Amino acid sequence: MLRIGKLTDYGTLILTRLVGGQCVSAAQLAEQTRLGPATAAKILKALARTGILNSIRGTNGGYTLARPPSQISAAQIIDALEGPVAITECATGAGCCELETVCGVSNAWQHINVAIRRALDDISLAELANWKHGAVPSLQLGTLAHHPNGATTPVPAQEETSNA
Repeated sequence: MLRIGKLTDYGTLILTRLVGGQCVSAAQLAEQTRLGPATAAKILKALARTGILNSIRGTNGGYTLARPPSQISAAQIIDALEGPVAITECATGAGCCELETVCGVSNAWQHINVAIRRALDDISLAELANWKHGAVPSLQLGTLAHHPNGATTPVPAQEETSNA
């Protein structure tokens, strides 16, 4: 199963609280998100270290976004908190797996990894924050078809037609 870690999930929650451009302290962010202060501090430090956040010291200090939310992608958030997106060992490049010379699917996994990365690059923090508030960007996402064995497969979204 492909799944982001809890810290990335929590980090995205924290980041959506900063979309308005205000400077917010770690304690305030922990309270607003109901995260423990130590967890919030760990996430904030990682996001500041990777350049997603600015850290401002002093009595009126706190954290702000380092760039507009439209210029921060979901992929950058994941990279900052988990490292580069890689669905398999070989997905980040050659030389990572002892079975590479006999593997017939590593190129396919690398291709799939690039597609996932592109999709994550295409979603901005601004869009993530809008989803939080109920506004859905104009992405055409398919639905999942459920099979008797419990598996699901994507069903492509259909274009809306107009009878004008």
